Amino acid sequence: MKFAYAFPLAGLAAAFATAAQAETITVATVNNNDMVIMQSLTSAFEEAHPGIRVNWVVLEENVLRQRLTTDIATDGGQFDVMTIGTYEAPIWAERGWLVALDDLPEAYQEEDLLKPVRDGLSHNGSLYALPFYAESSMLYYRTDLFEEAGIEMPEQPSWEEVREWAAELHDPANQLAGICLRGKPGWGENMAFVSTLVNTFGGRWFDEEWNPELDSPAWQEAIGFYVDLLGNYGPPGASSNGFNENLALFSRGNCAMWVDATSAAGKLYNPAESQVADRLGFAPAPVAETPKGAHWLWSWALAIPASSETQEAAQTFLTWATSQEYIELVGETQGWTSVPPGTRESTYANENYQREAPFAGFVLDAINSADPTDSTLEPSPYVGVQFVGIPEFQSIGTQVGQTIAAALTGDTGVEQALQNAQRATARTMQRAGY
Repeated sequence: MKFAYAFPLAGLAAAFATAAQAETITVATVNNNDMVIMQSLTSAFEEAHPGIRVNWVVLEENVLRQRLTTDIATDGGQFDVMTIGTYEAPIWAERGWLVALDDLPEAYQEEDLLKPVRDGLSHNGSLYALPFYAESSMLYYRTDLFEEAGIEMPEQPSWEEVREWAAELHDPANQLAGICLRGKPGWGENMAFVSTLVNTFGGRWFDEEWNPELDSPAWQEAIGFYVDLLGNYGPPGASSNGFNENLALFSRGNCAMWVDATSAAGKLYNPAESQVADRLGFAPAPVAETPKGAHWLWSWALAIPASSETQEAAQTFLTWATSQEYIELVGETQGWTSVPPGTRESTYANENYQREAPFAGFVLDAINSADPTDSTLEPSPYVGVQFVGIPEFQSIGTQVGQTIAAALTGDTGVEQALQNAQRATARTMQRAGY
């Protein structure tokens, strides 16, 4: 009996020794579908890198942003890998909060990353985050409902047409909203969409002297349109719906149309996850006065805070999770419509992806045509399509998002909401020295 257990016990001891020697990295990420898939593939990473263990912190988008901003600004050191975006990367890099990724292995093929995405995650020529997935925005619609109503989708829809279609298709008795849009307050939730709406209506956040323009005629028209459209033809409780909530509604067949991130396309086209996969159409984000800034540019990316004590292990994880090999792994294990979109030229050249994802070329064109340096009809002093690339925008956008949500729920009128937003933003900018 003694010898029968000798080898298993020795193997068990070796396993415990390996575990004891392994470095643990804590990864903070958002609860979006692509990140959930990444978390599910942890075992593949740990098997390939037995000296590293991954601890996950998965949070709702607004909570994640608050936690990460607090931690990195106070040098808290809770996380070794942070999921941040195109907004944070250059600002946090300039402040010295992130580790520069200048020594990526040759096999990573940095030049394969899409240039607009790579540029958005860089500061002074250095990458400070690696894109896990990237997106623009687009219009999703139910082809069966459009056909029944005799509606033909034009090559470039307008917002006025969208309102007419929403009115025609809205059917609350059958739990069908004419349109679903983001209403949940947050600079990266409702304001990501609202900013593009304001852009295409001819508005901007600030004039060239950094004076806010939130009570301008263009803002009044855009927000009035938004409140009317979503109030009359949106789902119940629209002010509580962000990206994930609307994705669930649309995939269950409760929305005739939805304008949101291109990254949703893979899930919506996957019949295992979407009840409308065989009735799904897509078109460019609608336009109003100008096409400028009608669709956004965003990347969810992985970065290493300077406070991390396991930077080498963290970079090993970053390069794995954003590599061509990872994309192949997801394609082979989860299906090609589930691979992280918008990051690599090689993804869009992949025959498997082209065959399974009819939206691939469309999304690539949308990402490449979004210009964060020229997103408004009148010149503006900031970089960003659906955000303003200054440190103060996180608090400004969140506050304005709350006032817009209040207008959506009817707690305040559109004009009053925008006057409140204008005054609050002017105070913030004055205190910041603009």
